[in-house]
Formats: sequence, structure tokens, C-alpha cells
Amino acid sequence: MDHSRAPVLDALDAYHRTGQTPFTPPGHKQGRGADPRVAAVLGTDVFRSDVLATAGLDDRRSSQGVLAEAEALMADAVRADRTFFSTCGSSLSVKAAILAVAGPGETLLIGRDAHKAVVSGLVLSGVRPVWVDPHWDAERHLAHPPGPEEYAAAFDEHPYASGALVTSPTPYGTCADLAAIAEVCHERGRPLVVDEAWGAHLPFHPGLPRWAMDAGADVCVTSVHKMGSGLEQGSVYHLRGELIDPRVLSARADLLDTTSPSVLVYAALDGWRRQMAEHGRVLYDRALALAGELRDKIGAVEGLRVNGPDAFCGPGLAYDQDPLQIVIDVSALGVSGYRLADWLRAEHQINLHLADHRRISAQLSHADDEHTAGRLLEGLRDLVAHAPKLRPAPVVAVPDPADLRLEQVMSPRDAFFAAVEQVPLDKAAGRVAAEMLTPYPPGVPAVLPGERLHAGVLRYLRSGVEAGMVVPDAADPELGSVRVVAAEAEPG
Repeated sequence: MDHSRAPVLDALDAYHRTGQTPFTPPGHKQGRGADPRVAAVLGTDVFRSDVLATAGLDDRRSSQGVLAEAEALMADAVRADRTFFSTCGSSLSVKAAILAVAGPGETLLIGRDAHKAVVSGLVLSGVRPVWVDPHWDAERHLAHPPGPEEYAAAFDEHPYASGALVTSPTPYGTCADLAAIAEVCHERGRPLVVDEAWGAHLPFHPGLPRWAMDAGADVCVTSVHKMGSGLEQGSVYHLRGELIDPRVLSARADLLDTTSPSVLVYAALDGWRRQMAEHGRVLYDRALALAGELRDKIGAVEGLRVNGPDAFCGPGLAYDQDPLQIVIDVSALGVSGYRLADWLRAEHQINLHLADHRRISAQLSHADDEHTAGRLLEGLRDLVAHAPKLRPAPVVAVPDPADLRLEQVMSPRDAFFAAVEQVPLDKAAGRVAAEMLTPYPPGVPAVLPGERLHAGVLRYLRSGVEAGMVVPDAADPELGSVRVVAAEAEPG
């Protein structure tokens, strides 16, 4: 296929060249009605290219023709059978994948380190999860993706499960053995869905971890806006093999998708595919070299320890690691990652990828260069120099891995829609959660609807909030109280 083409961008260029006059949405009419104060910040070209997808970018009679060609080119570039674009982020795409594999009341094997979007999909669909425990690093208090042994054991216990879902890479860049997990699924005739939101770049360089389609996954969900050149909310989901009908996947996505997709997001997805097909290998040669140099320089700073494969990979840990996620253990500084991330933003205007009780993380991409890497290194060195002034750090009461695992006593859907009450935190132990409680980032819920709360996890979350953790989905973000299933609605 001709990867020098970009059908969405070409159609948008033709729209401008032919002087189209819209009597359709968007109501700003290519920026003519936009408030000049808004245009001054966003730029006039944003409005000029914000056109209707059908009866605008694409003729009504050939609706989807431009998009279909762009999706076919994307599929060819990454060696998938089919690709679907989404302008609602991977939060929608992963829900569509869940619905394509399992229906209400059916079961799906899911790694317990799944993103909150997966749990939202369970609430909406009524699919019942069988949670597969991650590989817990008790020393570093970090979860890595489950392995094939855990999925095989879960299938043995639940042989009628409709399929499996795994998150890889995690926000920390650690990866599952996808090929082995796919083999476990396919031996049983079941599909594997991979939430690969952090892996858009993986197909384009052999020095990166093996990506889901090459490893044998059936559906892969990717956020191009995270590690690619897509605009925010730009996502794609890829399909391969015969275990999932593409018409079913498309129909399930249509239940959730917007009927007013953003041409701006489509165009950026299309252009990124062309960029990667033509220049991806060279761009990631540079990015990987830059990441290697930066890791060495950060590791030489006293008090900072870069967590590489020697720390994260091995038996009982992760299978692989994305070298572009630079995870730095700051525990030797005696300051939480939350406080250090806030300090870097305030003092150096550096925004980190994520922070937790003992780590900070910087995400590199093909867009970084010596200048951005130098700014990060300068900020980290200054951070170490100022660390004594940031002490003492509040202590986050992180439980042992076994104590982080709560018992699921109701389905997420049943608990979410049950009669609820808001109870003080010190009265919540033993009650059934009716909400997600998700430290963000990275967005992996510590508590799910339907799980029975206990004092250790509640103490962890409350002490985390006091130390700077953000729990945005809680009804009470300060966690002075928790939403639980009303006593009369609890099981038993």
C-alpha cells in the first residue's frame, strides 16, 4: 500500500482548496463565529480544520470512504487485519473490545491491574470479571502484568470464560509475555484482548517490546495520543484472526462511539501513521539512544535510582520493559514522589508522567531531543539539591501485596447501581464499596465497586491523599468518607 498517502489529510486539503461553504455543524463555521479571544489561544487553523466528517470532509454518498482507506493503511502499517479509529480515546475502545468478547452475565478473565476504563466497561456491560492477580513486587510495592501461568490457572477454574484481557505495557512501562498468554487463550479457543494504551510506538522498532498483534493477540487497543503524534483522545483498536467478528466489534463500538467524530483527531491519526511508516525506524533509533544516555546520567545522580530491567524484569516480575518510560526510585531522598513531582512543576515547569509514594516517571517519545532531556536532567539535579528542604515527607501506609487484594462479593455493575450510603472512613471497613477509588495517575483502581473494604486499604488511600495522592473518582476526594452499598442491599 502507498504509505505516502494520508487520505484524511488529503480530503481536508481538498475541502479547503475547493472553497466549500458549510451550512452544517460545527456552528463556528470554520472559525468565523469563534470568539477572537478563543482563537487567539487556540489558533485560527484549529477552527478552520474542524469540519463535519460527513457532508463536509467526506461526501454523503461515499460516507466512510475516506476513513475506511485511512484505517486500511493503518492496519497495513502495523500488520493487523483490520483497524478502527476512535476519537473518544482508548477508554471507549477498550469498552468496545470487552463488549465484542463477552455479554451481560458472561465472564472475562482480567488482570487486576486494569485501568479504570476497563472497570467502567464492566459496570456498563454487566460482564462479570474473574480477576487475575498481577505479579506483585513486594519489595518495591509495584504491580506488573500477570503471566501465562496465572491466566492458565484462571481458565482451569473458569473454563467457560469468554476470553481474557491483559494490560501491557503498564503505565510504568512493564510488559507481559503476550505470546505465551495468547497461546493459553488460543489453546482453549478464546480471544485475547490487550489494553496496549501505552504501546502505540511498539510496532515501529525492533528495539522496543514485542507488540500485541505480532504476539498473537486478537484485539489490541492503543492510545496514539499517549506515545504517538495523535491529538488527545486519538485511539485505534486493531483486530487480527477469526475469533472475533469484525462486524460485531464495529457494532459494539457503535453503541458507545460519538456520532460527531472530530476530523482533527482523525487527521492526526492518519498523519502519524504516515510518519511512522516512512520515518519510524529512524525516529526511534534516536529516541532509544537518547533514553539510554539519559538513564545513565540520571542514575549517576546521588539519591536517584533508575528502575530498569534488572529491577523490574525476571521470574515473578515483568517479562519486558519499555525503555522510553524512565521510572526513577526516589525513596533514598526521604521525600514522596508526589511532593517531588509538584516541586518540579512549580520550580522548573517540568510535568512528569506519574508519581507515587516512592517513584517519579518521565515519559520520552520520538518528539524528545537533547534540549528536553537536558531540562529534565537539570531539574532532577536541582530537585536532589533541594530535597532536604522538602522533608519530612508524610508516610504513605502501603500494605503488603496480599492486603491490597480485596474480596469481590458483588459484581461491579450490581454494586455501582445498588442503593448506597456515604459512611465515615473509620466506619467503612467490612462494607462493600459502591464506587471506584483510583489513585491517578496511573489510573488503576485500588478499590472496585463490589469489593469488601478493609482497614489496610482504607488507611493506604487516606494516608496517600494526605501525602499528595489524587483520587478523582471518589464521591469524597479527600476520603473522609466512602460510598458503600447500603446495608439492606449487601449480599447475604
